[in-house]
Amino acid sequence: MTRPPESAASTELHARIDVISRAGATALMAADDPVVRATLESLMEALEAGSVRAAERLPDGSWHAVGWVKRGILLAFRLGTLVDQSPHGAAGGPLSPFSFFDKDTMVARSFTLADGVRVVPGGTVIRRGAHLAAGVVCMPPSYVNVGAYVATGTMIDSHALVGSCAQIGERVHLSAGAQIGGVLEPVNAAPVIIEEEVVVGGNCGVFEGTVVRSRAVLGAGVILTRATPVYDLVRQAVYRSTATTPLEIPAGAVVVPGTRPITSAWGTSQGLAVHTPIVVKYRDDKTDAATALEAWLR
Repeated sequence: MTRPPESAASTELHARIDVISRAGATALMAADDPVVRATLESLMEALEAGSVRAAERLPDGSWHAVGWVKRGILLAFRLGTLVDQSPHGAAGGPLSPFSFFDKDTMVARSFTLADGVRVVPGGTVIRRGAHLAAGVVCMPPSYVNVGAYVATGTMIDSHALVGSCAQIGERVHLSAGAQIGGVLEPVNAAPVIIEEEVVVGGNCGVFEGTVVRSRAVLGAGVILTRATPVYDLVRQAVYRSTATTPLEIPAGAVVVPGTRPITSAWGTSQGLAVHTPIVVKYRDDKTDAATALEAWLR
């Protein structure tokens, strides 16, 4: 597996973060060091620009965490100082009854019209260090955490979460209430990956480094974790994570919530079953994914 080469700017930033990381307790004592602060600021700017990412796709299609980027984000948490981030008026008084306190390295990100990101009024917050490409739409309220990458044309619907370092591809729809988990520690743990043109249904949860390949459809209420087996009725296969590989949903798979019976004597006598996502079909160019899903559910 060959990793893509870093740019010269990324290589320099990588080296600076490694130096601060190795400093350990000394770095904590030097939280106000202008060089340290400038390095953290450069990392946040690079993440927001999309020139560095917390995970990368290798030529063989596998996804891996970029450890130095995640170390830098963790440094920003460690070295930041708790500050009052509540909105205040010109006279210094509060503008609302709501109070907000967070690390000064983790303020909410601001946008301009030139960014081309549509953030509909109503309580959405995008944290510093998150990349939202032009054409992304955020419906209120939604939240995008530090290190996340959201590609162009994606819609983040109301009450949806994009967790720290999660990677969201182009033209994805995260429906209302969808939860895309994040991960910062350990630094070698890959975050959740949602590839291009995926539909994530309402109240879905995708966690613990799961990879959802391009054009897959997750029906409302599907929950995916490392411990979740997924049964493919079409290919007669079972998808599971291993100690070294995440759970992967195949490209174009249409997944709905299902159950499988508990086989112990007592469980059988009680009629118990456990949650199990099921692949019921695969998308094709002639079939609208939402219509196909609704037809199956009917």
